[in-house]
Amino acid sequence: MSDTSPPPARRSYYSARSGRRPARAGLSLDQLKQFFKGTFEDLEAKGYFQEWFGYHCVDAGFNPGRAGSSPEQYALRKTRATSLWPLDETLAKMTEGDLFDVIEFLFDHSSEGIDGYYHQFCDCGWHYNGFDRKRGQAFYRATLNDLLADYGRGHELSEAGEIFSVGDEAFAPLLEANLPGVDRLNVQQRVEEAKAKYRRRGSTLGDRRDAVRDLADVLEFVREDARKVLNSKDSGDLFNLANNFGIRHHNKDQKTDYDPAIWLSWMFYYYLATIHACVRLIEKNK
Repeated sequence: MSDTSPPPARRSYYSARSGRRPARAGLSLDQLKQFFKGTFEDLEAKGYFQEWFGYHCVDAGFNPGRAGSSPEQYALRKTRATSLWPLDETLAKMTEGDLFDVIEFLFDHSSEGIDGYYHQFCDCGWHYNGFDRKRGQAFYRATLNDLLADYGRGHELSEAGEIFSVGDEAFAPLLEANLPGVDRLNVQQRVEEAKAKYRRRGSTLGDRRDAVRDLADVLEFVREDARKVLNSKDSGDLFNLANNFGIRHHNKDQKTDYDPAIWLSWMFYYYLATIHACVRLIEKNK
């Protein structure tokens, strides 16, 4: 069986470290397609899609997987898109949205072959009949994230199989940080949902405004405890921001003539950082 250990951890090599080239020059869509094609073919050769899409045998011909005798029809039924399959015919014309759909679709249908036999005739290859979905998806995700991290401003495939925009690298630690010892339902879960809503590919300004509003609601939930560790002016300023800029309520006195793309980004990270600060101060003073 093939080696299924994850790829080496990402790091900057000599020319990037020494400043001789940018540390991360983003891939174009065409470059991402080129790298994805090679990655898909490698994963397919290692059997990561056999469980669902079957395999070709030099003796027996096509042996279908769980998707049935027509993977093309199965892909159409699941994605409702005619432009995604078969990949060797559609990849060149794919939009960014099409390609991201395919990456997410393949995540759902990845699994590692763990039981089977190697067909030696004509070097046919491994024929699997037992699979581990969790391990397969983890390997697929690690492999694809090595590509997605360099596309545009950076993207990643989440553990749930959804592609998110990474955004500014400076905010990565804040987005990845866990909230200590808090109400899971009213704080931690709502913060995670807000982050997902804000970062999800294709998110609109309305989605981002909702995400900021959700974070403001979390702050409202911890407000009484926060007052014990903040002075009254600091506490009031936190909520005046959302109330005055048309985030949490809707009235004619609010400021609505700001550039939403810029201000929503600032308010999102401001509130997220404030929640972390408040929660840690609350925990520290218990």
